[in-house]
Amino acid sequence: MDKFDKMIAEALGAEDRKLLAEMQEPGFFSLSRGLFRGPNGWVSAVLLVVQSVMFLASVWCGWRFYGETELLSALRWGLSGAVLFIVATQLKMALVPQMQADRVMQALRRLELVALKARG
Repeated sequence: MDKFDKMIAEALGAEDRKLLAEMQEPGFFSLSRGLFRGPNGWVSAVLLVVQSVMFLASVWCGWRFYGETELLSALRWGLSGAVLFIVATQLKMALVPQMQADRVMQALRRLELVALKARG
């Protein structure tokens, strides 16, 4: 809780403090679970499945890379594994902006609630 949260909590009554406590900023895992809700939740689920498959394929390619004795075969498996790993990481990171947007929207709702309580 930062300085502004403390100032808001001091300005509110007991009932308002209870309501504000329920609206605390969610943690990382709560935000990540929130990606799979709503009308676009299926997109996040598909991205997670594709990312997981790519990661497992990159691990398998890496395993094959270390087992090869010929240079050309090792190069084929190593590059394939590296590309799959990079793309899997990019897909995972594509979900982070949505988590940030959800976090900002929750903060705006909280601010709106505090403003409505202060006005009424």
